[in-house]
Amino acid sequence: MNLSATILLAFGMSMDAFAVSISKGASLHKPKFSEALRTGLIFGCVEAITPLVGWGMGMLASQFVLEWNHWIAFVLLVFLGGRMLIEGWRGNEDSEEKAPTRHGFWLLVTTAIATSLDAMAVGVGLAFLQVNIIYTALAIGCATLVMTTIGMMVGRFIGPLLGKRAEMLGGIVLIGIGVQILWSHFTG
Repeated sequence: MNLSATILLAFGMSMDAFAVSISKGASLHKPKFSEALRTGLIFGCVEAITPLVGWGMGMLASQFVLEWNHWIAFVLLVFLGGRMLIEGWRGNEDSEEKAPTRHGFWLLVTTAIATSLDAMAVGVGLAFLQVNIIYTALAIGCATLVMTTIGMMVGRFIGPLLGKRAEMLGGIVLIGIGVQILWSHFTG
């Protein structure tokens, strides 16, 4: 795989994380750049690791991974999205409560894993090609770091416009991504 194909792959893999990070940034109270960078680092590290895991699994048992990765991503994203919808709904009932300034580490890791399962599937496919998996995984991780950090900062400006509905919108985005992953598996 040449450099331009690797860059396109890397940014393509980061688009789910970008969409989710906008909603994550919008659901926080004026997130600082340090929080955006922290989120970008978490998402970028997870997104860099998953193609390596997929590549290793592809070397061992690619069929199992390809048969189940879409279901795992769907369940995780619907669960996280549903949780965000419930929290957003509760937040609308209690208008005195201020939005948090930071997301929990494990919530971010879980969300990052859910949005990076497609990168694991790509890793499985890359196991059958002559590619430098380390270079490719690093490119995917770096692109995700950049896109997630930008997405969080975009969300910072969208959040005040949406108010308490930002978290609900984020939940809808996560559920939508989960449905899209499942849909593309069955139609693609």
